[in-house]
Order: sequence, then structure tokens, then C-alpha cells
Amino acid sequence: MTETTENKDLVQEDVQAENEVEETEVKVEEQEVELTIEEQYEAKLAELQAKLDDEESRHLRLRADFDNIRRRNQLDREAAEKYRAQTLLSDLLPVIDNFERALQVEATSEETASIVKGIEMVYRSLIEATEKEGLQIIKAEGEQFDPNVHQAVMQEQDSEKETGVVLRELQKGYMLKDRVLRPTMVSVNE
Repeated sequence: MTETTENKDLVQEDVQAENEVEETEVKVEEQEVELTIEEQYEAKLAELQAKLDDEESRHLRLRADFDNIRRRNQLDREAAEKYRAQTLLSDLLPVIDNFERALQVEATSEETASIVKGIEMVYRSLIEATEKEGLQIIKAEGEQFDPNVHQAVMQEQDSEKETGVVLRELQKGYMLKDRVLRPTMVSVNE
């Protein structure tokens, strides 16, 4: 029975040793699982942080785009208000030219003189109304030629004046505030 007892003891020791090995393996696996879970949490945290950073960056870009659009719209509204009469005034320029031509006609009778006087009154009213909207005549004669506001259609020679000086105004030019509606047609000294 000693052998049997010894065998039993050995078997129990073996079983115990196996249990201990299994418990150790289970503990190691649990630690590996815990590390894996920690690593998973860290990876998930890093992923969420990256998404948060991307969303914050996207939010900032969208806000900047929105601010730019709002600023651009404000500038467009201001320009539209400032130049609201541009089309109308551009359409009225030939009318003003015709009035000026009509005023150049010499009155030979009382009837003609009264008609010219009426045309002159209407012309002054029209000029006053357009000036209120910001229409300005571009000065030309005697001025230095400026390609931004003058359109040279001919060249003449006058030895008494400097080169590049406007000698004659052939057609009036107009500006609306700081925009050229129509450049002045001029003759320039060579």
C-alpha cells in the first residue's frame, strides 16, 4: 500500500503541478488579454483623438470659408450699392451727348431760342440728377494723357505744348465714383 499511496501522492503532485501550470498559463493569458485590452483601449483612444483632431480642423476650415463668403458677400453688396446706377447712367450717356449737340445749334428765331432754352433746362436737370448719383466728367483738354481715362484716337502736333498733352476733346468721358464708364476720346500732342 505504500506504493499505492506513493503513487497516489505522485499522481496528486502531478495533478497539482499540472493545475499550477494551468493556473499559471491562465494567469499569463489573462495578463496578455489585459495587456491586449489596454492596448486596444489605447489604440481606440488614439483613433478617437485623431478623429477629433480631424473634425476640429474641418470645423476651423469651414468657419474660415464661411467668414470669407460672408466678407465677399458684404463687399459685393457694398459694390452693388455703390454702383447701382451704373447701367442707367451708361444708358444715359448718349442722351447727354444728344442734348449737348442740340445745345450747340444756334438759335435764329425766338421760337428756336425758347426751344433751346427748354432743352438747356432739361439738360441741366439731367446733369444734376446724374451728378447726385456720382457721375463725373473726366477732364481732358490740356491734361497729360492718361490711358486709364483717355482714349487717344488721333495725334496732332503743337510745338507750344509738351508731348503727351491732350490737345482736343473729341467726346466727353465720364466716371461713376472711381470707375470709368466711358473714356474721353482725345487728340494727343506728338
